[in-house]
Amino acid sequence: MDERPIGVFDSGFGGISVLAEASRILPAEDFLFLGDNRNAPYGDKTPEEVLAFTRAAVARLIGLGCKAVLIACNTATSAAAETLRNDLALPIIGMEPALKPAALLPGGGAVLVMATAMTLKLDKFHSLMARYGQNAVPVPCPGLVEMIEAGETCGPCVTAKLNELLAPYLDRPVKAVVLGCTHYVFLKPVLRACLPPNVTLVDGNEGTARQLKNRLMQKGLLKTVNGSGPNARGKIEFMSTAEDRAMPARMRAWYNRFVETLDSACISTPDTVE
Repeated sequence: MDERPIGVFDSGFGGISVLAEASRILPAEDFLFLGDNRNAPYGDKTPEEVLAFTRAAVARLIGLGCKAVLIACNTATSAAAETLRNDLALPIIGMEPALKPAALLPGGGAVLVMATAMTLKLDKFHSLMARYGQNAVPVPCPGLVEMIEAGETCGPCVTAKLNELLAPYLDRPVKAVVLGCTHYVFLKPVLRACLPPNVTLVDGNEGTARQLKNRLMQKGLLKTVNGSGPNARGKIEFMSTAEDRAMPARMRAWYNRFVETLDSACISTPDTVE
């Protein structure tokens, strides 16, 4: 049994949605969540900047004794995960837009891939497109992460922004929308209202969490607890690079709210991980 915590890192609040899935699948584990809110969003940074930010965050989590790190950010995974795996011995779990499971859904129509501009530009996404992107349409979403980081996840401004981003692509049949940024998962209720009822939302959160569990099992790093009840659940600690000392409390509130509303209507499979 390895009682060390698991580090979860994101550019801001988005990775909290992945943390919720990881905690659900690995309830006995302790987690340290680190949000780089000071440097968010990553989508408008250079790959070199994102690599440097991610390297610093992972080093901080390792310094706090983490046995594995989950990069709960598609952009950071694309820019940094391969380099960090080459440099570090501990498991580094990353994410990628869940294009494969979306492409394999039955029926016709396009697959819209909502993501940051950087995620859509880098080689990792181009490789996904080459394999599974026959009917895929990249949808860059400038400004959306900033709204979510500011706490706007519903209301007329968010609806107007989503309509602005999606309207140019809804003049054709669409079978699925891939949420290629962990922040976007918080917008599922509004997205469903903006899309035709037959469109499926697809994200990679559950698949990533299951991949984390598999890697810990392979390395003999799982924490096991006998029995049930409050003492059988692990602890979750929130940290932020922002100067605002209230940020960790805000993160915990986001986590609690997300866990309360967590649903399975957004498809997520083990095939969505990197």
